[in-house]
Amino acid sequence: MPGFLASLLLPVLMTMAMRFRKKSRLRGVAEEVGGEPGVTRRNQRFPALVETPWEGATTLAALFEQACEKYADQPLLGTRTLISVESEAGPDGRSLEKVTLGPYVWISYGQAFEKVKLFSSGLLEFGHVKEEKIALFAETRAEWLIALQACFRNNITVVTIYASLGEDALAHSLNETEVTTVICDRKQLKKLIDLGESLETVRRVVYMDDDSDKSTLAACAWQLESFSNIEKLGKGSTAQAHFPNASDIAVIMYTSGSTGLPKGVIMSHRNIVATIAGVMTVVADISPKDVYIAYLPLAHILELTAETTMCAAGVAIGYGSPLTLTDTSSKIKKGTKGDVGELKPTLMTAVPAILDRVRDGVRRTVEAKGGLAKRLFQTAYRRRLGAVEGSWLGAWGLERVLWNAVVFKNVKRVLGGRLRGMLSGGAPLSGDTQRFINICLGVPIAQGYGLTETCAGATFSEWDDTSVGRVGPPVPHCYVKLVDWEAGGYLASDKPLPRGEIVIGGPSVTIGYFKNQAKTDEVYKTDENGLRWFYTGDIGQFHPDGCLEIVDRKKDIVKLQHGEYISLGKIEAALVVSPYVDSIMAHADPFHNFCVALIVPSQTALENWAKRVGQEYNDYADLCQKEESIKEILKSISQTAKQARLQKSEIPSKIKLLPDPWTPETGLVTAALKIKRENIRKAFAEDLKKLYQ
Repeated sequence: MPGFLASLLLPVLMTMAMRFRKKSRLRGVAEEVGGEPGVTRRNQRFPALVETPWEGATTLAALFEQACEKYADQPLLGTRTLISVESEAGPDGRSLEKVTLGPYVWISYGQAFEKVKLFSSGLLEFGHVKEEKIALFAETRAEWLIALQACFRNNITVVTIYASLGEDALAHSLNETEVTTVICDRKQLKKLIDLGESLETVRRVVYMDDDSDKSTLAACAWQLESFSNIEKLGKGSTAQAHFPNASDIAVIMYTSGSTGLPKGVIMSHRNIVATIAGVMTVVADISPKDVYIAYLPLAHILELTAETTMCAAGVAIGYGSPLTLTDTSSKIKKGTKGDVGELKPTLMTAVPAILDRVRDGVRRTVEAKGGLAKRLFQTAYRRRLGAVEGSWLGAWGLERVLWNAVVFKNVKRVLGGRLRGMLSGGAPLSGDTQRFINICLGVPIAQGYGLTETCAGATFSEWDDTSVGRVGPPVPHCYVKLVDWEAGGYLASDKPLPRGEIVIGGPSVTIGYFKNQAKTDEVYKTDENGLRWFYTGDIGQFHPDGCLEIVDRKKDIVKLQHGEYISLGKIEAALVVSPYVDSIMAHADPFHNFCVALIVPSQTALENWAKRVGQEYNDYADLCQKEESIKEILKSISQTAKQARLQKSEIPSKIKLLPDPWTPETGLVTAALKIKRENIRKAFAEDLKKLYQ
């Protein structure tokens, strides 16, 4: 009997012990700092802020050169061979470009370093003067990173510009920084030529594609040369490298902000290196054994710091694109492997919109199979969800092995089958999607929080933390402070959890905004100890273990007619979980007592519903206008809102369904797929007005 009782009690006792251990573990601890009063936390493992990954790596140029020496024979940059490009007719009759891609072709760290040296010298032979600025204006690819490091080698400041930036914003960015040389790909070269004389200081253009259209090249009025020829110019150069100091400006990064013209954020080498140093301490066992899939915009601080961190650790970087990422991506020819299927990465960075699509794609596949396969998936998911949210033993024990082998093995192949960890950044990740990735892909997913102004990662949830809705403790290179925002009712003295505006301090906090001292002085402060702080405008709260949760944003809060405050960002983050919602923008008129929403529905989900209930329609746009469609989606988002515990005033009373997706090209979302609230408001002003009539 004692043995029988022991066999029953042991798992319970172990589970309780693990729960207590997880609950009691501190991840962020209190710290006394200068500046405005508030509640401050630092990473519990590091009493002092880290600033460099190792001694001597004080600049991005030094870090890259030392990594290339250390990992000279390891693969660094991988690019897929393009076999063919074809056009196919889509479901709506429009022509769609489809590509057939071959295997990855790699160059080593040592080979990449030689290319960097040649390209750096070649730029000077081409006529670029070191004191002038160079703009990188291209999609993410190996040449982008080579060009970046080549500029650093001669202490040339790089202006980074999103490939999806509109004409006015592009001209503003190039003219404001007085860029003289632009390095671009084939597609962006056409945009530059179209702008013509509106670019005031550009004199030289380097294009990355040797097979660029000759008529396009002939139309270029500037001094023009190919990327490969710049390398050849470098072979005959006698110019010596001119290395930067830690305080020198490395990058002026133009954000595709949600309002107005983009602002240029000034980043020193010290700023970016500090983030790399911090991230390398918290990403588990990152090493040359890892393979990283690179497909997010390198002009975004999230991807730039991710790739430079991978370089520092000897990781192989394989390049892809959002349109060719998986076997079912829109640009992939049927029968061709997507980038992750070919590369089989072990590490991946993603924005929530990408992960939401992965989740929705798997769910659509399961729904289409139906029958026993659907019931088995639902049972497995339910069991695994209970295990993950219950005990550590259930989350990682024998049951996990069983369901992974029987049900989730094929799902893991969607992203290559070898992932051991993911990072989500750029926007809040829904708890539903986080759990889905944990369960179906069988990997931990860490949420990161940071801004361009703080060189990305300010907090980073650790991979053994299975809680949802939080963004982790401070990364060891910075402090995180909460200060009172009395107007919004958020105070550092709040109980049980201190709340307030999130303020980031440390060596990763950037210099300020380019040629915008007034805005710089508004949100950047230097305390009595010389420490730099950035006021984010985000509202957060600290949990007892020192982890941060984002709960609001100052700009997203609207006061309704009867005095209730609602957060538009909070509403959007909750309702995007609905299976019918691809994109959403909540809107509130302060002269009314309810909010409304613009929704881009999931076409597959809405059409499947129409088929199931026998709803007739002419085309998808017509389906979005149907009163029955609106009622169905209103019902769905109301259920989702209740599950998220939104208040009645936070649930949209009326919605407008929009058939066309919001993309960076339409100017309605950023390159990181965050909504541009002002642009959407202007584009659909009449629709919003009608919702309130």
